[in-house]
Amino acid sequence: MGERVRVREIDDDEGQRLLRIIRRGTGSVVTWRRAQMVLLSAQGMPVAKIAEVSFTSDDRVRDVIHNFNADGFDSLYPKYSGGRPKTFTLPERREIKKIAKSKPTEHELPFSTWSLTKLADFLVAEGVVDDISHEGLRILLREEGVSFQRVKTWKTSRDPDYAAKKARVEHLYAIADGDVIPDDGEPEVVFCMDEFGPLNLQPHPGRQWAERGGKHKDPDREPRRRRRATYNRYDGVRHLFAAYDLGRDKLYGHIKKTKKRTQFVEFCRYLRTLYPPSVRMAIVCDNYSPHLTTKRCRRVADWAEANNVEIAYTPTNSSWLNRIEAQFTALRYFALDGTDHLSHKVQGSMIRRYIIWRNNNATDKRLKALVSRANAA
Repeated sequence: MGERVRVREIDDDEGQRLLRIIRRGTGSVVTWRRAQMVLLSAQGMPVAKIAEVSFTSDDRVRDVIHNFNADGFDSLYPKYSGGRPKTFTLPERREIKKIAKSKPTEHELPFSTWSLTKLADFLVAEGVVDDISHEGLRILLREEGVSFQRVKTWKTSRDPDYAAKKARVEHLYAIADGDVIPDDGEPEVVFCMDEFGPLNLQPHPGRQWAERGGKHKDPDREPRRRRRATYNRYDGVRHLFAAYDLGRDKLYGHIKKTKKRTQFVEFCRYLRTLYPPSVRMAIVCDNYSPHLTTKRCRRVADWAEANNVEIAYTPTNSSWLNRIEAQFTALRYFALDGTDHLSHKVQGSMIRRYIIWRNNNATDKRLKALVSRANAA
């Protein structure tokens, strides 16, 4: 049996220097990983255990130890050529964003959440990137619209086909975003569809400009507006069938009295007329019963097969995967907050005029910021 690979004897100064490298939150991840391997070896940990802790191979650990024994601390620093820092490719950025939005437990790691250190270390260990600094990773995630957020109440999906459905929806989004070229027979156009409502005739809370109160108030000012009390609502409710075209960045909507399978198929027929019949289309929607095909009613499936359409369902309790939810947030903010419509005709007119404005001003900064903040997929 050959002699066990182990780092040479290091003195106190060298040990303190290794600790400073590991505890420092900046600098190269490669240097941090190499220093960690050397320090663990100096503490008597065997190569196999170091490889397990560092999420790498035994051969890689042996190479790091041999290089440190030969060249000292110079071997910890990667030998980069001069010039500007490396620019990450689009597939690399997409994979980094995907991993950052996932849970560490999905990769069999014993962590509840990613830190910049753990995420950068994992990306290098998995070969996603050769090297990335913590600050570089922070900047990349900010550019990709990913931020470190507080966990909110969330329904965990128990759908047995969760992974397959989620992967299919994300693949359709990649096609719509232009990140993936669709294969033969795959959809070229992707709609996100859902119902918004019920639309009640009641005052909606909101904000408005008003004169100040307190000691600075004008004694002759008019009283502030108050939300009226609504004890009886005799006019029923309405429902907005809406669809978001990811490729054209346009919103479409029809207001109906009921939201049953008949109305759903009618709205799908309208979406079909927006493109030639030869263009294959996908409609992403949730598992609400009128959207589904059952043994007793195959109207949805039969219509989709006859009209070159794929109905892609989000997993159970995962409607957040539907990108139209963020559009509903903007609709509520711009068109409904602070309103008090006395008839469904007036309310419907307000919603239709908002949709026209939204499609003509899709690049509005406030609109894009609101949708981006609300979009979870």
